[in-house]
Amino acid sequence: MGEVSAQPRALNIPNALTVFRVLLVPVFLYLLIASNTHGDSWRYWALAIYVVASLTDLIDGDYARRTGQITPFGQVADPIADKALIGAALIGLSWLGDLSWWITIIIVARELAVTALRYWARSSGVIPASRGGKLKTVLQLFAVGFYLLPQNGAGLETFRSTLMFITVLVTLVTAGDYWVRAVRLRQVKAELPATGESA
Repeated sequence: MGEVSAQPRALNIPNALTVFRVLLVPVFLYLLIASNTHGDSWRYWALAIYVVASLTDLIDGDYARRTGQITPFGQVADPIADKALIGAALIGLSWLGDLSWWITIIIVARELAVTALRYWARSSGVIPASRGGKLKTVLQLFAVGFYLLPQNGAGLETFRSTLMFITVLVTLVTAGDYWVRAVRLRQVKAELPATGESA
């Protein structure tokens, strides 16, 4: 009888980083909104929390893959934590008038739709993050980060507006990619019983 390979524990470092990132979201959002009345120092603290949370996002997935600690919890919780951070930042920035609401609505709606797709396809398998999805996440993290900077200026405004425009485009394109992958995954799952019977 062959040995059964041990499954990685749900309580591990990558998952702990993911949970930590979720816990940072309300702290970040409070500091961001409060900066409207407390000044730029609170905005910088919000930016610092955002940077820390973003670093955990860039670290946990890579660490989980390199150490073989990928778990079903992490595969579901990690993208949710990413969306919570980005969503909170976008809504906070739009609430303060620093970012157009249409940008926030498009990105947040896309993230909610992709999350729903993941759950819809979950019975057939997990949809792993694609390269396009990872690029989208990195673009969102950087684009939002530049909007969190308290300073204003024509050069900065042009740069971050262009970066956000590219981010929105990639966000929409990757949404279509996830839809196609989810549909294909469900189709393959549906065809398996018939294939097994004919074998």
